[in-house]
This record gives sequence, C-alpha cells and structure tokens, in this order.
Amino acid sequence: MAAKAKFDKAKLPSRYVSVGPASAPHRSYYYAMGMTEAEIAQPFIGVATTWNEAAPCNIALGRQAQAVKKGVKAAGGTPREFTTITVTDGIAMGHAGMKSSLISREIIADSVELTMRGHCYDALVGLAGCDKSLPGLMMAMVRLNVPSVFIYGGSRPSVLIPPARSPMKSCTRSRAWPVPRPAPAAASSPPTPWPACPRPSAWRCRARPARPRPMNRGMPSANNPVKP
Repeated sequence: MAAKAKFDKAKLPSRYVSVGPASAPHRSYYYAMGMTEAEIAQPFIGVATTWNEAAPCNIALGRQAQAVKKGVKAAGGTPREFTTITVTDGIAMGHAGMKSSLISREIIADSVELTMRGHCYDALVGLAGCDKSLPGLMMAMVRLNVPSVFIYGGSRPSVLIPPARSPMKSCTRSRAWPVPRPAPAAASSPPTPWPACPRPSAWRCRARPARPRPMNRGMPSANNPVKP
C-alpha cells in the first residue's frame, strides 16, 4: 500500500505552529500530548462543544464529539477537542441568574474564537444544544471565517424521568417506562383499542380527554353583545 502523501500546509493557519524550525517549540507541546509526526502534519480541526452537567441538552455532547473526532481522522484531519460554557434558560430563569443567560452567548462566541485563533486551527466543528450555545457557536464561526460545520446535539426525551414526574404526561416511551395496560375485560366485551398515536411505533400514547372548546369566542351574540 502506497504511503499517504504529506498535506501541504502552506496556506493554512496551522503552519505557524506545526511547520518549520520556528515552530519546533510548538510541536514539542503536541509531542507531549502523544501526537505523531503524521498527525502534526495534517490540518488541525477544532471540535468545540458546550458539554457540561448543567442541563440535559448538553449532557451527551461529549460523547457525540468522540464520533465527530473519528470522522475527522477518517477524512485525513487531526481533531483538537475543546469545550466552553453554557447557561441554560431552563434553570437560569426565575431568579437573579437570568441575568447570566444572554451574556453567556457572547462568552461562548468569544471563547471559541480565542481558542481557534490562539492555536491556529484550520477548521471548526461545533456541537451545542441550548438556546444561547447554538447562536454563540455560529457567531464564532462567522467571525473566524474558516470551514465550519455546526451540529445540533438534539433534544433529550422525557424518558429520562418517570412519567408521573414528567411534564409530558401524555406520551411515554414504552422501552424505558412501560405504559400500564388496563385490566383484561370480560370475555363478552370486545377488546378496547389503543388510541392512535402520531409518533413512531416505539411510542405509546395515553388517551387524553378532549377539551370542550367554546364556540364563537368573542363573536357578538345575545349573551355577548357588541359594546359601543
């Protein structure tokens, strides 16, 4: 099998920290982290996440970043993972902490931009999952003007908590929290069909009683005359 050709970094930002005698001190740091000469010669791809244990929307980003790094390696790049902060609105609202939410977007953008520029990374893959981390990462991508890919980490389902405590009580995933079936009816009674569910077959819905909707709300009538 022919040896892989060395990548030409002549026009890439990472040439300042990986090519030539002047970057020998920089390369010593990479060798200290276990990187090989071949990995140092490849483009450096920043993999930025907002992983933390502050909210369920961020809890899986670290694992997803590992899959991204495998893809970067398979494409001939050298992934360099780093993280930044997140302030989730779901917990930061309703108290003085709400003042921290909006400004966190700017800090996310600033911190990602500083990491990318300070370490001369050539491209960026960003993973986020909260209201302020999504735009924060995208703002950094626009500022940097390097090849970038944004990946939404995905919403966490309500199956992480018991149905009795879940705000989404109408549907639960049977694999995690089985929906209790009613007691078997008498032999003479036909079986009670399960209500139709608009979600995939892995979901089972509990019947929700229909709410009576008032007719002609706000329309003039004998009980609701038009006021002059």
